[in-house]
Amino acid sequence: MTDFALPAALSDEALARESDIARARIQRRKNTIVVLRLVVLAVILGGWEIAARNKWIDPFFYSQPSLIWNQLVEWMRDGTAQGSLWRQIGVTLEETVLGFLIGSVAGVICGIVLGRNKLLSDVFSLYIQIANSIPRVVLGSIFVIALGLGMASKVALAVVMVFFVVFGNAFQGVREADKYMIANAQILGASPRQLTVFVVIPSAMSWILASLHVSFGFALVGAVVGEFLGAKEGIGLLISTAQGAFNASGVFAAMIVLAVVALAAAWLLTAIEKRVLKWRPAAF
Repeated sequence: MTDFALPAALSDEALARESDIARARIQRRKNTIVVLRLVVLAVILGGWEIAARNKWIDPFFYSQPSLIWNQLVEWMRDGTAQGSLWRQIGVTLEETVLGFLIGSVAGVICGIVLGRNKLLSDVFSLYIQIANSIPRVVLGSIFVIALGLGMASKVALAVVMVFFVVFGNAFQGVREADKYMIANAQILGASPRQLTVFVVIPSAMSWILASLHVSFGFALVGAVVGEFLGAKEGIGLLISTAQGAFNASGVFAAMIVLAVVALAAAWLLTAIEKRVLKWRPAAF
């Protein structure tokens, strides 16, 4: 039998070489993106600092990066007027996580139930639209009056912020479930509960996880807005106190703390989403 040699372009060595070149190209692009991001950040912060030092902008109203950094260092070293900075972050995170979990569970359950039941959907859709149309700040004021300045009012506002986002996606995901797959499962004798658990919910999981990724930010906003309206502790109270004292550096410093918390949460949720949906093809 005659041995046929593979063309050089298809040999293992050539394929490995091409793979290494592609990986190196991807890594160079990632490094370039990181460098460009740092350059943009340096230009923004440097321009801001120069403009404030030269009085092109009023540092009393707009502060400057060096003063904001000093404020953050002071908070980390000496604490805030309400107590330790870490305590304020912990309070806001606790309110956010509780509101996120309660709102997500309620939104998923209601979305699946109403998505699977046409009668319930027709009955409650009007009331859900009315509740969703009410401005959240108004609800926050009502929660503060009804539930007080403690954690309950902030959690309630975070729940409301999360619920409608998750509910809408879960409801739409259930409605978009593959009709042919549902019909095949029914032909095979699947019960309504089995259809929901083994066909509909897995089909809607991408919609649900996408809403969870976004809704954590809404929960954080709800907790901070609730603290801003009335609270004893939290990052929102830090912002409110700094605003009342015309401390622009304190306002910006609290915003940076919020941004770091939000980015860390987004990274964690992305990692969880990739692990849960590892069957999904990677996006290029």
